[in-house]
Amino acid sequence: MATKVIMPKLSPTMEEGQISRWLKKEGDKVSMGEPLAEIDTDKATMEMQALANGVLRKILINEGQSAPLGQLIAVIGEPNEDIASLLSEASAPAKQEPKKEEQPQQQEQAKPTPQPQAKAAAATTAPTVRTVDNGRQPQAAATDSGRLIVSPLAARIAAEAGIDLRSLQGSGPGGRIIKKDIEAAISQPKAAPAAQGFPRVVETGRFQQAAASAYRDEPASEIRKTIAKRLVTSLGPVPHFFLTTEIEMDRAAEMRKGINALDPDLKISINDIVIKVAAAALIQHPAVNASFQEKFVRYYERADIGVAVAIEEGLITPVIRSADQKSLSEIAAEVRELAERARSRKLKPEEYTGASFSISNLGMFGIDEFTAVINPPEGAILAVGAMTAKPVVRDNEIVIRQIMRVTMSCDHRVIDGATGAKFLQTFKKILENPMYLVV
Repeated sequence: MATKVIMPKLSPTMEEGQISRWLKKEGDKVSMGEPLAEIDTDKATMEMQALANGVLRKILINEGQSAPLGQLIAVIGEPNEDIASLLSEASAPAKQEPKKEEQPQQQEQAKPTPQPQAKAAAATTAPTVRTVDNGRQPQAAATDSGRLIVSPLAARIAAEAGIDLRSLQGSGPGGRIIKKDIEAAISQPKAAPAAQGFPRVVETGRFQQAAASAYRDEPASEIRKTIAKRLVTSLGPVPHFFLTTEIEMDRAAEMRKGINALDPDLKISINDIVIKVAAAALIQHPAVNASFQEKFVRYYERADIGVAVAIEEGLITPVIRSADQKSLSEIAAEVRELAERARSRKLKPEEYTGASFSISNLGMFGIDEFTAVINPPEGAILAVGAMTAKPVVRDNEIVIRQIMRVTMSCDHRVIDGATGAKFLQTFKKILENPMYLVV
């Protein structure tokens, strides 16, 4: 009996998935529980397991393509089994699965049919990367149709290095151009540019009009699609207001230096201290550690802090659970571990959802000040800038202090101006006097 392989729900917020890599090819034997494919969800790359024994008879969604939840993406069956009726479903619109909290992978059992073998529906084509090459003939194509198959990371690196994707032969599955192909092209010696004479004077009205810029279209990753959807539901519907303050960081920096001198393996960062201080301030100001839920306001008993981590395809926010109850060393170790797994897209859904407050730090990029967009349904997010030496007046004297500017974005449905200001006062007080953390 043939088995439908449909796009499963692998994360709570997933609405569609993108096939990153098929781990089996058509004609391969598969066993129940064996990894069948890698799927890019809105937050991570996860393995989809086979829920039946048999042979992978047909792949209907190619690598790099996306499909909504519940859409037929492959068929598992016996070697000589008639699957014509299942293949005909591939051309029909897929029914959207109802949104639930957690939904296991579903691969429905299909009844055998006595109907004669019909023509199989053609599999959809691979994602297109279009280029306008100003009349130049493309040197290579990844598929018979002339369309390029390229990973988003490889396309981005190629664009930055000025590499023509059509000049490359991909070494990935199905001729896909991957990162190492771009790196190999970059390492090749470049021909010396032809010598040019002095520029000649061009008479008015005799210049040649340049052609339009070349471009490429990359399929949006599931992470980028989710970021776009969530931001649309944030800055518009959520009434933001912003509070900014300056904080002297000399004592916090000195404390960090002293701790790391005692035990270099701890590797405490300024951001770890910011997380710990924010958690302590949230417990003192529960009205900030809250979220608007349409008919009620939810107040959280613990500080579950989301820490924004930049990855190749966007932004993900691993959550430090009960940060108010953890030591600096525990927070530092957990942040490093979660950030590393976020960059390799190995986070579990429960590790990046359900924060009560978020922190975004761009100080390491030299950004002095910025405003961040709230991640619904959280009530606030703290934007942290760079720590910079600046002249300030203290006791009628000009002195140099390490100053850091922070801006809190607040959901006005939950947090009033005075409430947010009092939270920042406490946050500033503790950060400027971090010994409060041990009291």
